[in-house]
Amino acid sequence: MKFAIIGGDAAGMSAAMQIVRHLPDADITVFEKGGIYSYGQCGLPYVAGGLIPSTDKLIARSVETFREKYKIDARTYHEVQAVDAQNKTVTGLHTKTNEPFTFSYDKLLVASGVRPLMPDWSGTHLDGVHVVKTIPDMERLLADLQNSMREVTIIGGGYIGLEMAENMKAIGKNVRIIQRGSQVAGIFDDEMASHILQEAEKHGIEICLQEEVLGFKGDDRVQFVKTAKKDYMTDLVIVSVGVKPNTDFLKGTGVALNDRGVVIVDEYMQTNVEGIYAAGDCATQYHIVKKINDHIPLGTTANKQGRIAGLNMVGLKKPFKGVAGTSIIQFMDLSLGKTGVSAKEAEKIGLTFKSVDISANSHAGYYPGAEKLQIRILFAEDSKQLLGAQIIGKKGVDKRIDVIATALYCGMTIDDLIDLDLSYAPPYNGAWDPLQQAARRVK
Repeated sequence: MKFAIIGGDAAGMSAAMQIVRHLPDADITVFEKGGIYSYGQCGLPYVAGGLIPSTDKLIARSVETFREKYKIDARTYHEVQAVDAQNKTVTGLHTKTNEPFTFSYDKLLVASGVRPLMPDWSGTHLDGVHVVKTIPDMERLLADLQNSMREVTIIGGGYIGLEMAENMKAIGKNVRIIQRGSQVAGIFDDEMASHILQEAEKHGIEICLQEEVLGFKGDDRVQFVKTAKKDYMTDLVIVSVGVKPNTDFLKGTGVALNDRGVVIVDEYMQTNVEGIYAAGDCATQYHIVKKINDHIPLGTTANKQGRIAGLNMVGLKKPFKGVAGTSIIQFMDLSLGKTGVSAKEAEKIGLTFKSVDISANSHAGYYPGAEKLQIRILFAEDSKQLLGAQIIGKKGVDKRIDVIATALYCGMTIDDLIDLDLSYAPPYNGAWDPLQQAARRVK
């Protein structure tokens, strides 16, 4: 049995390790377009901010480890350009030598991830215009930051944009975020996102909302960001406006893709074509609240889907249970947590819901150091089943958002929260957890 895997990061190598563990003598070949395997992309912004001293710290396992310890044929600089599903072959080029290759497989995993979107703006070729997705991307940015860069403009106010804004501020840059929409952090409802906007303003980060970027201006290097409203002077630009799945090589295979080019998979990570699986950022994920195939590319999900794909590829039938879209980031002094659906998402898919909003202390109010938590919980109007939550604050966001994520997987109602036996001691909580305080306000 010959296993081929396209992509040497989270999903691909999680699958490869499952195959190794269950079939120690398996023939596994991995094709990675770049030169680095299995690293923590989510840590990249913190390398830029100096909190993590080197991109080397992000590498979980080296290519040599996979080759020598696990006997995986881990190839670097091998870009797959086509798949022949009928004859079960992959073809491509070595990106350093331009030497073509062809490889036959019995089972194939597509774990090719996503790439940053770069809109068709003028001036994207100029020096000083960056994206942040890979270690080489970060190395180029770090080299650029060695020059006298004071003014940094970030295009896009999503999670990566906010994290890069925080870390650019940490190294003393003047930071501006330009956002096409009416708020930053679009996965939050407007009322919750207002707290993020206030935090940015508090720390001197300029936020330009409802601005359409047209391009970049400069001689050899970017000097201005041109929008429909005005030109902004800048020394450096970081573009973070979304991602596109790396699935172009599947053209002609018959593998079903959604309208964004994401590979559609079932609960066993199988595509509609026999012998071809997909996992990670390039694949769909079943959303347990929306009850549809969704696309929320996160590192946690990629690792889990890769594990499930590997198990199924060796014949151990194991379903992927789905996602709730749980995420959390740090932005300046705040933690921003979200799971399930927001009010905007609920309205879009036609869910009838109610919500409860409270401001509560992170732990017992009489114990020093309590901080305010802003909490919104959504639940179904008729059954009261939980649909999601958004929590923003300085302390205690992580454990509360994880409680709601767990509750979503268990199908709990808002009333069920009141009965949970949650931990309590004054330094950690009040006698009634903030989630329970919110639940008790529901009539």
